[in-house]
Amino acid sequence: MKNFEVYKLWPVELAKGLGAKLWDKDGKEYLDMYGGHAVISIGHSHPGYVSAIADQLSKLGFYSNSVINSLQSELASKMGEISGYQDYSLFMCNSGAEANENAIKLASFQTGKSRLLAFKGAFHGRTSGVVAATDNKAIRAPYNRTSKVTFIPLNDISAAERELAKGDYAAVIIEGIQGVAGIIMPHDKFLTDLRRLCDKHKVILILDEIQSGCGRTGRYFAHQFSGIRPDMITVAKGIANGFPVGAVFISPKIGAVAGMLGTTFGGNHLACAAALAVIDVMEREELMKNATIIGDYIAENIGNSVSVAEVRGRGLMLGIELKEGYEKIKERLLFQKFVFTGSAGSNVIRILPPLNLTIKEADIFISAFKELEKEIQ
Repeated sequence: MKNFEVYKLWPVELAKGLGAKLWDKDGKEYLDMYGGHAVISIGHSHPGYVSAIADQLSKLGFYSNSVINSLQSELASKMGEISGYQDYSLFMCNSGAEANENAIKLASFQTGKSRLLAFKGAFHGRTSGVVAATDNKAIRAPYNRTSKVTFIPLNDISAAERELAKGDYAAVIIEGIQGVAGIIMPHDKFLTDLRRLCDKHKVILILDEIQSGCGRTGRYFAHQFSGIRPDMITVAKGIANGFPVGAVFISPKIGAVAGMLGTTFGGNHLACAAALAVIDVMEREELMKNATIIGDYIAENIGNSVSVAEVRGRGLMLGIELKEGYEKIKERLLFQKFVFTGSAGSNVIRILPPLNLTIKEADIFISAFKELEKEIQ
């Protein structure tokens, strides 16, 4: 039996990592400016994280949610404190797609309605329900096509008003920043107006912060720059630095009924220990502050490059849009300069590194970028 092909593979087999550095099986060193799809929030093999997981595993790695797990309560309290959502409830699961599935399901239970409003360019996951809300026909099978999801342009409040006025929507789902689309940001005013419309029409507002959350933008959630409070917030990726954890923050206005949501692995002892270790490191090392400082530094030093059309994003969630003719920079960063980055389409480089990236490491990336730019000129 062979592995089912999931992604087009980079011809690199990684053997170890430390901080923002990676080494392949032959000992070649790489700089990680991608964090494995924005997952690595506190760096590879952080000693505090490794110690916490090893300690928990030596005691109890897993038991089902049929018994009391005080680590879940501790994590909910800590996540409330670091995010500012102390009055919300926390439902834990295993991935971002699963978090979005449960948020949409809960919104439908709450409102008794079945339609969902989403946005062009959106990516909310690959499982059956949320792939229907993902604006990518290539990954939506015939089974997933549904008239219950409507896509409108991002930042078009008039389109949102027209749709929500129809009265049959359970929820609106929107990313804090659209990552896969190329780091496309909802305007702060658009988010405040959307919050107002959802209140007016009694529609649940779901903020997908799976890629943009957990401190990546310099605040715990990207939507917090606008000042709104969604009804539900979904998180995953950076929440546990590579351990599979997803979660839904649920407003106190949304009622819970026993058995409405459930999970086997979600919130297990090892998962909670991993997520708690991430919060501890983020707070002790002031990583949200660092994300702002280093992100601004990269944007300032890359933004004036002749090859760059625009730098978008906040903190260490940046999209570098390349001008026509400079697309080869993306590929050459890995194969000539040994720097991992992400991409969106043919001309956007996505920067999603560990939040403890240093100025020295940022300079390595900036120098590599500018050297490649000169070669292509």
